[in-house]
Amino acid sequence: MKSMTGYGKGVATEGKRTVTVEIKSVNNRFLEIACKLPKSLMYIEDVIQKGIKAVASRGSFDVFFSYVNLSESSKKVTVDKALAAEYVNAAKTLRSEYMLEDDFNVTALIRTPEIVTVTVPEDDRELVAALTKQAVAEALDALDKMRVTEGKGIYDDLTSLVNNLDGLLIKAKARAPKVVAEYKNALIARVKELLDGYEPDESKLLNEVAFFADKADINEEISRLGSHISQFRAICAENKTAKGRRLDFLSQEMVREVNTMGSKSNDITLTGYVIAMKNEVEKIKEQIRNVE
Repeated sequence: MKSMTGYGKGVATEGKRTVTVEIKSVNNRFLEIACKLPKSLMYIEDVIQKGIKAVASRGSFDVFFSYVNLSESSKKVTVDKALAAEYVNAAKTLRSEYMLEDDFNVTALIRTPEIVTVTVPEDDRELVAALTKQAVAEALDALDKMRVTEGKGIYDDLTSLVNNLDGLLIKAKARAPKVVAEYKNALIARVKELLDGYEPDESKLLNEVAFFADKADINEEISRLGSHISQFRAICAENKTAKGRRLDFLSQEMVREVNTMGSKSNDITLTGYVIAMKNEVEKIKEQIRNVE
């Protein structure tokens, strides 16, 4: 079992080129990947997307990318000589016509807009992509270790919560038959009290008890909830990584059965068990939100 929350960093270096990738993930019902890339490096987004999709089935991933190229050919300075000549001639003309002091030097010329431009030649895309793939793999490995560690904690918590739910279900199952018997005895006693010593009509009492028993019967819900608990434990024990969606579905079914029990119960003790079960199922749902 893995958590959907994690962080990992990977660095890949080749010569004077260095690629750094940081990946942060949080819980999400679906798989969403957001890459922070400069326009010149948009071509490597596919490499990052494929790397994440290979190891994750859902979660929200933020990818932060950094690329540094310190090789000698990484940047080039280009001088527009024709434009520079125009500026120099314009400066000479202004100095002559207006008798100005000549302070126009090389530094001033270089600072003039569009005279000097710095260009970055097209990089070796295959090399950058290979470095990115390596850095992404390293970042995902670190992130995965964190997710596994947190997943163990979630597994322990879910196991405890399901055990609590199962214990309450056992108590509800033991209490359910007594509810009908107690209702029957209370009904007979009440009718006799109202009839002031006269014997009540046994058939009518039995019909009333039968109607109540049918209305308050929760055996089917108890059976289905017990089945959901068994399936829940089996999924948690599987070696498969992606379990969140199936566990989420089962938790919804648990809610359905517990709510039905509550609607049928008119016994204080049984209602107490149902309320406690609702509490445990809500805790289970909360934990599942962060399971991959």
